[in-house]
Amino acid sequence: MATPMKPEISVIITTFNAPDELWLVLVGYQMQTERNFEILIADDGSDSKTAAVIERFRQTCDIETHHVWHEDAGFRKCEILNRAIELANSDYLLFTDGDCIPRPDFLAVHLREAEPKRFLSGTYNNLPKSFKGLITESNVRSGTVFQSKWLRENGMPQNFKSLRLIQNKALISILNRLTTTRPTWNGCNVSGWKSDVIAVNGYDERMRYGGLDREIGLRMNNLGIRGKQIRFKAICLHVDHPRGYMNDEDLKKNLSIRNETIRGNVTRTPYGIQRDGIQRAA
Repeated sequence: MATPMKPEISVIITTFNAPDELWLVLVGYQMQTERNFEILIADDGSDSKTAAVIERFRQTCDIETHHVWHEDAGFRKCEILNRAIELANSDYLLFTDGDCIPRPDFLAVHLREAEPKRFLSGTYNNLPKSFKGLITESNVRSGTVFQSKWLRENGMPQNFKSLRLIQNKALISILNRLTTTRPTWNGCNVSGWKSDVIAVNGYDERMRYGGLDREIGLRMNNLGIRGKQIRFKAICLHVDHPRGYMNDEDLKKNLSIRNETIRGNVTRTPYGIQRDGIQRAA
């Protein structure tokens, strides 16, 4: 029996009770030009509808897809991400969200731009809430949703951010060089080497919503792993939505942890993949 080919990249997708959005995202990955990859769904306690979507995808697609799940006990995104990191089979990891639909060249761009001791910093193209329902499986498969003309006709605002959807390679390279946005670890669209993620011990499991992705990026920077800007190259679409899980108490706590990382030049959290003798909450 032939040994299975090691995936070039492991795609780690976070989700929580958004099965319709997740299905469109998975269809987006089915349409990728890069074919040697695996998917790990880092599921923070969704109900059976999400499991059904993942099984449906497995039945209709030959991409190796793993459902990494734990029970719903509040916001524990960092913990389920760390479990997915441990299970990933590739040396290179891409992190994104279960409502960010990738353009067909998304993975090819990440693999082409990867460099030692660097992580790639992308973003999402945020669409107005009015796009919910306009994006369908059919127009994801056809690629229509990534066409500037279709997006404009359906109400996408025209501004500097909309330039990200231009597919002129020379202009894209110029825009990436000119942007004043610092490359940070953005969980919707970021990739890096598994060995580097392990070196900083993954995500800090004390953190809830609000800057948890930025914090691991700060530890990367402290370790000498720098971000590289690809926000005009690696394109994914996201429809705006309410964030009912956001609250001031969690934001303040997360900011305190981030400031501690900066002041202490922290490179490794003791509250990550390995807990260094610290017990996880029950």
